[in-house]
Amino acid sequence: MTDTPENRTPLPPSEPGSLHELVLKQLDDDQATELVSIPLEGKSSIADHMIIASGRSTRQVAAMASKLAERIKQQGMGIPRVEGLPAADWVLIDAGDVVVHLFRPEVRSFYNLERMWGFGEDGQTRQMGSA
Repeated sequence: MTDTPENRTPLPPSEPGSLHELVLKQLDDDQATELVSIPLEGKSSIADHMIIASGRSTRQVAAMASKLAERIKQQGMGIPRVEGLPAADWVLIDAGDVVVHLFRPEVRSFYNLERMWGFGEDGQTRQMGSA
């Protein structure tokens, strides 16, 4: 099944005006697929949210990462650190309270971060789209 507007699940609730909301909205606007938000608050000190999403190609992953980093800066929410460009198989965006992993689908399935963090099979992950 492919991500289309008809079969996408709504984005999870976010505090209005939050970095989490901005990231989810931007990735949704950029047509990221298999968008997942993992709540980390109280479970890890690295961030409050981890967002994992896929792009259809390295070009889309790179474009989504660049656009997201620029949008975070423009909104005055800090200067995110971006790792993984220009290869763009896996791009990490560390925006402080929100850490974003953008993958090509094959790379994402190989690393399977959702499983590594103990999410995905027990319903704790909030998935915004289906594949």
